[in-house]
Amino acid sequence: MSDPLTLAIKGEARRLGFALAGITTPDMPPHCSTFEHWLVMGRHGQMDYMASERARACRSNPLQILPGCHSIIMLGIGYPNPAPVISTLDQDAVRGAASVDGLPEDIEILGRVAAYAWGIDYHLVLPERLRGLVEFIESCVGHTIRSCWYSDSGPVLERDLAQRAGLGWIGKNTCLINPRLGSYFLLAEILIDIDLQPDLPFAADHCGSCSRCIRACPTQCILPDRTLDARRCISYLTIELKEAIPLELRPLLGEWVFGCDICQMVCPWNRFAAEKGDAVFEPRSSGVYPDLVSELNLTPETFNRKYEASPVKRAKRRGYLRNVSVALGNVRDYRAVPTLRKAINDPERLVREHAAWALEQITGGG
Repeated sequence: MSDPLTLAIKGEARRLGFALAGITTPDMPPHCSTFEHWLVMGRHGQMDYMASERARACRSNPLQILPGCHSIIMLGIGYPNPAPVISTLDQDAVRGAASVDGLPEDIEILGRVAAYAWGIDYHLVLPERLRGLVEFIESCVGHTIRSCWYSDSGPVLERDLAQRAGLGWIGKNTCLINPRLGSYFLLAEILIDIDLQPDLPFAADHCGSCSRCIRACPTQCILPDRTLDARRCISYLTIELKEAIPLELRPLLGEWVFGCDICQMVCPWNRFAAEKGDAVFEPRSSGVYPDLVSELNLTPETFNRKYEASPVKRAKRRGYLRNVSVALGNVRDYRAVPTLRKAINDPERLVREHAAWALEQITGGG
């Protein structure tokens, strides 16, 4: 049975909007050797910040982050399940219609954005809630505490710690999966210097013999050891990669312009996922399916204005328009040709190169 303080903290976490809350210790995470091997194999791509000496030391020992840490509070907050939205606007149907002669000009050529990026950037939302939970703990214990918190922004093995805190298991697609909620949630953690009662680790592996995520990945980036080769992952290619997308991978990106949900959408456990997550992650006015032609016309000013407070801004205009160009090349709709021809004169080399590639896919060089 949990102690009163631990129960109170979990209750406050729920009030703050976290659907999952668990407690673990700052001991070495169980998959440190797997992470080290992943780095040695170069599967982190250009994410060199992961391979620094300090980052590796912190991931293997949370006490390097917060000396005197006694407990780690692991939290999960939901974002929208993309399946209901996609079922009402099937991109394949739209693409099929685009090949029909006489298609009305007002039917858009649509791209796709990962569901977690439909709303406000979680980096802007979660720190305030994590700070609020720390302040609640301080009010309970009657004194200030030493703490540190992150949400996908610090050198911690989040999924390892979340599994050890009882929040779920690490699936074959590398996502943390909760048997009640699926995997459409973001993780966050608070390291504190007081003792809380730890939860039992989530011991079961409910993936079984299922391999739907592995088979569904267009780039085949998911590896047998429950890691992935980031260099082939659509999310990495459209967000983290700052250079040109490899030629052989461009056709495999389909219409994805920021992130990817495929390996989660095919996961049977996400049939239990709630349709909506936290309200801040509901779709913004920019929409779930951006109009690719309009997006390619974004100037630096209009891009910054449109994607203010959105995760999409992380890709920067040059990376995002690179992705948009690739998506247009994959859709192969002739209506995009004038905009692509304009884009081959864009000030950014990255945009020019990918717009030229897209034109080649549509016109065959003619």
